[in-house]
Amino acid sequence: LGEPVFDKLHADLGKAMLSINAVHGFDYGSGFDGSEMRGSDHNDIFLADGNGNISTSTNYAGGILGGISSGMDINFRVAFKPVATIMTTQETVNVAGEASEIKGKGRHDPCVVPRAVAIVEAMAALVIADHLLRNNMYQSLK
Repeated sequence: LGEPVFDKLHADLGKAMLSINAVHGFDYGSGFDGSEMRGSDHNDIFLADGNGNISTSTNYAGGILGGISSGMDINFRVAFKPVATIMTTQETVNVAGEASEIKGKGRHDPCVVPRAVAIVEAMAALVIADHLLRNNMYQSLK
């Protein structure tokens, strides 16, 4: 699944995840840690098991190579910022540009994490479904 140029699977996953409220980060595979590795160490070497099955010895690419799924598990991480509405008085500026204070009111979740897992899984499923449909369409044109 995926395309090598414009509709890369990891780009679509990143776009979907970063569109979720409170998400401030996305990485896949080895993520930023991979930038500190040598290419020879980071390469996911393909292996055959003798039964016609092909896999890689590692999964630094997170299951996506060149924008296309490799058949390995797709793995990524999503980082959430803390909830901005707090019940503590904070300094701010009003519409006139004057110093002011604000304090949260009402019922607000202290943490988005309990709901985050289901939302991230649903968004990932939507992206995978879109790519499956696109792939099926391409296959039907052959």
